[in-house]
Amino acid sequence: MPNPEHRGPRPLSDVLGELFALRGYGRIHAMLALQAAWDAAVGEAYRARTRLGEVRRGTLNVTVDHPALLEELSAYRKGELLQALRDACPGSKIEDLRFRIGSVDS
Repeated sequence: MPNPEHRGPRPLSDVLGELFALRGYGRIHAMLALQAAWDAAVGEAYRARTRLGEVRRGTLNVTVDHPALLEELSAYRKGELLQALRDACPGSKIEDLRFRIGSVDS
């Protein structure tokens, strides 16, 4: 928040930092980086069949379009996917993945 007692020029980095925080650009940038890391980890075959949701308490929610895909990702590839996300987005602090079946249309 700007200091109302401070009148005069301020560093541009301070002003931009406040603007980005107010507009949520940091969160948007983090989600775009997470999406890119997910797309690379899951591969082209499953990219369109999954949709990332929000991260809550360190758990990334992922929607998938079919029960068989849910089983494959949760039972066989979860560790690999989680590690790929951690490596690509170390600041994301993702501790777990939770999969659910649903619509993945944009």
